[in-house]
Amino acid sequence: MTVTGTTALPEAAPGSAAAPPPRARRAAPRLYALDGLRLIAALMVAAYHYGGRDGEVSHAWGTSPRVQFPSLHGWFAYGCLGVQIFFVISGFVICMSGWGRPLRSFFASRASRLLPSYWVAIALVTAVFALPVVVYRTVSPSDALVNLTMLQQPLGADRVLGVCWTLWAELRFYALFALCVVLPGATRHRVVLFCAVWTLAAALAEATGEPLLTLALMPEYAPFFIGGIGLYLVHRDRRDVTAWGIVAVSWLIGQHFAVDRLWHAPNPDFFSYRTSVGIIAVVTVGFAAVAAIALGWTARANWRWLTVAGALTYPFYLVHEHLGWVAIEALHRHAGLPSWVTFGATIGVMLTLAWLLNRYVEEWATPLLRRVLNRRPQPQLTP
Repeated sequence: MTVTGTTALPEAAPGSAAAPPPRARRAAPRLYALDGLRLIAALMVAAYHYGGRDGEVSHAWGTSPRVQFPSLHGWFAYGCLGVQIFFVISGFVICMSGWGRPLRSFFASRASRLLPSYWVAIALVTAVFALPVVVYRTVSPSDALVNLTMLQQPLGADRVLGVCWTLWAELRFYALFALCVVLPGATRHRVVLFCAVWTLAAALAEATGEPLLTLALMPEYAPFFIGGIGLYLVHRDRRDVTAWGIVAVSWLIGQHFAVDRLWHAPNPDFFSYRTSVGIIAVVTVGFAAVAAIALGWTARANWRWLTVAGALTYPFYLVHEHLGWVAIEALHRHAGLPSWVTFGATIGVMLTLAWLLNRYVEEWATPLLRRVLNRRPQPQLTP
């Protein structure tokens, strides 16, 4: 099923009959499989953070994860590509949600979706890391406050959440899409032009190495966002050859950047060795999964529990890494649980915490914040 946008109606001329009210924006049909894919991508990232890399998690385990998971740590290392899959999904969803929506509504939708759980996660991780029994270093009070803005990276403040770098990439994508598509009004022509110009500009930014252009245009991640936008155009019309071209070019460039950034020659100093073929395969599967959803091939997967999976994904993603370290250390080093039991139990604890955040924070704070941000200021009456 395709989703059509609405066209703004002109205002009535003075003295003429009032123009008919604009049609309400038609709600897009829920794509349940997309919710499930979100959670799969989040679990991939969690597997990477718990068993596919060194760093602070090695302290939590007491040894390197390669010792804890001698057969699977190499597979877990590919879990970091869940982020690229997230970006493809984000391109699809943002184009879908921004189509036919005014800028104020688009901003309110994004802010109310991201901020409530994020603010609570910042406070929660800061408080837990400040406990005397927790050995991980907390950030300064000033940096913790800056983290509430989501602008800690460009401002040079320490991050409370390790995963928040992806939110900074998302914010830049939202800004580009809002200015170039939502503000003037989404049309197929405008979206195609946006994808084409961003693809070329990102390639030029990579070629020149100009820091400001690289920061704004994100050459490394742009093809994944753009690919998702192209797949939404396919969702609207599967016969759209131009949309398929956008997807194909984005996949080709995206796999290049994924291999360039994540592949390295076998080296004992590195934690793990990802093959270039493996990286390409994961990127391809991510694009293919979103394409299957866009084409309607997953329409039968309309189970209600997938909605719950989608609702848990974002809060789970926020809290799983840093609080996961604390849970792993408590369960494995102090309680003496085996590695696999600890791994599964930590995932379960983080999903439970995500459910609590969704149930007791997002379910009331998100609609409240959306209403507040959508509220238009009342005009001042002059005496």
